[in-house]
Amino acid sequence: MVAGEVRTLAQRSATAAKEIRGLIQSAVGKVGTGAALVERTGETIQETRVAIARVTDVVQEIAAAAAQQSSGVEQVNSAVAQMDTMTQQNAALVEQAAAAAQSLDEQARQLQAAIVSFRVGEPERNGERHAANVRGARSASPRLAVNV
Repeated sequence: MVAGEVRTLAQRSATAAKEIRGLIQSAVGKVGTGAALVERTGETIQETRVAIARVTDVVQEIAAAAAQQSSGVEQVNSAVAQMDTMTQQNAALVEQAAAAAQSLDEQARQLQAAIVSFRVGEPERNGERHAANVRGARSASPRLAVNV
């Protein structure tokens, strides 16, 4: 009986050793898989860091572009304000020029009305009248005759 029990115990030991070897191989495989997953995770984290750095650069470029656009918009606003001021000044000058033109027109009409009463003297064919006109012309300059 002892030999049977030893044999049974030896078989159990062999079976247990096989099971332990299978468990160890399974554990080694799982550790290898876990190590591979950890390595891929590390690579993914590094790729994520690189992507975050690229996104940060892009965001900084966008911020710089937005600042430039803001500056450009401010310059355009300033130019529009200057144009508005110049337009208002030009409108005032146009009003002044129109008033001056109207005043000159009125003065020209008054001058034309005043000139109507004057006539430029022409030498007459009669010698006596011509001599009188010459004497009168010497005493008064210019040669204008007044019609009354």
